[in-house]
Amino acid sequence: MELLWVFLLLEMILMSAAARGPPRVSERVAHRQSVRLGRTMKLPCPVEGDPPPLIMWTKDGRNIHSGWTRFRVLQHALRIKEVETEDAGTYICKATNGFGSVNINYTLIVIDDSSSRGAAGTTKGPEHPGPAGKLVRPRFTQPSKMRKRVIARPVGSSVRLKCTASGYPRPDIVWLKDSRPLVDEDGGAGGEEGKKKKWTLSLKNLTPEHSGKYTCHVSNRAGEINATYKVEVIQRTNSKPILTGTHPVNTTVDYGGTTSFQCKVRSDVKPVIQWLKRVEPGDENKFNSTIEVGDHRFVVLPTGEVWSRPDGSYLNKLLITRAKEEDAGMYICLGANTMGYSFRSAYLTVLPDLKPQPNAVPTATSPGLPWPVIIGIPAGVAFILGTALLWFCQSKRTCSSSSSSSSALPAAQRLPAANRERACAALPPQQANGDKDCLSYEDYIAHQQLLLAQGGSGLAPKVYPKIYTDIHTHTHSHVDGKVHQHQHIHYQC
Repeated sequence: MELLWVFLLLEMILMSAAARGPPRVSERVAHRQSVRLGRTMKLPCPVEGDPPPLIMWTKDGRNIHSGWTRFRVLQHALRIKEVETEDAGTYICKATNGFGSVNINYTLIVIDDSSSRGAAGTTKGPEHPGPAGKLVRPRFTQPSKMRKRVIARPVGSSVRLKCTASGYPRPDIVWLKDSRPLVDEDGGAGGEEGKKKKWTLSLKNLTPEHSGKYTCHVSNRAGEINATYKVEVIQRTNSKPILTGTHPVNTTVDYGGTTSFQCKVRSDVKPVIQWLKRVEPGDENKFNSTIEVGDHRFVVLPTGEVWSRPDGSYLNKLLITRAKEEDAGMYICLGANTMGYSFRSAYLTVLPDLKPQPNAVPTATSPGLPWPVIIGIPAGVAFILGTALLWFCQSKRTCSSSSSSSSALPAAQRLPAANRERACAALPPQQANGDKDCLSYEDYIAHQQLLLAQGGSGLAPKVYPKIYTDIHTHTHSHVDGKVHQHQHIHYQC
């Protein structure tokens, strides 16, 4: 039965281990994707695994992060809003867990179906014919993205101005800066930093000369519309970093779950962003090194890449996976440059683990050991102890049988069966007590005296008491006719 339980346990371990492994692609995908200019595109990433993998997207070898405003990484996909020509390229979804990783590659093609372009950077817009081919005045199709008309940006940042419109016939768009037609040389240095793509004007690497009013003029035979943006390029000043927004914020996570803190820092130059975790009193020995800040001690945490955002700020995230009780506590985001530093704190709460813990698995096992080893070691110990206990019980039973048999006299010292019958028959009934070859020592002495009183000159038959004895009777006849008997009793301990 013990062996059966061990085999069942080993089989469960092997079956559980087989279920865990590296991520795998759960369904087939088309590696070549195409999308029309200005549309929204979603690239799927159908992967699964145990433990659940972490997903990371790259475009042409660059990591896609929250600083890419039109890109959003979903749980199993990447969504791109208002696709532009520059979005074409190679995309890779990489899924990773503790057992390995898997990649899904995509080639994205952006289709620009505009049929004609106007002079001085004009671009034909989408055409929506009216009833019976009637003319339709131009109108802005995404007014919600045009509400912010006054935009302030620091030197070196970028800005995108939108004027998406429709009408019939297809309208033209012309960009003006301070009421003058905008050409590539005005948009940016060498025509590369400022580009007019469809209905969006992108200004990059801003300088003070980019400040001004930018107007999009949209028109067709039915009419025209305009929209004006005011761009202010702010000269940077040497000052310490400033943490903008509300992050990091207090966060609660389930036991074993994944969460993150993020920190947004505005700085004249690229800052150093570092995460710290406060060490609770009494836990100092758990860390190799800590730093003292005020009345508390902190441990420095590994920090990932610092991302530059279009608005001139910098972003960094702290990812916490497989949250445990010891991950709870106060975290600090520290932003620093040559002029000083700023920091902000937030608390992480880890909910208790509601799953019952099996008693067979020790709770203080090393996190470095694979879990099949953690389960297999107690199972092996239990098997060895069970085998030893079984052997001990068998040995004890054998010893009991030997001790019961050793209470009888050795065969060499026992009387023949006939003599035992006579000896026990000669005894009184209360002394015979059913044990025909064993008498108590007192009964034996009384029996010998009875034989002597009867004057028997021959050797009396030997009758052994319950204790181990060896009795010899010697008879000596002297010349004068006297007869002496001697008894030699040997006790065996």
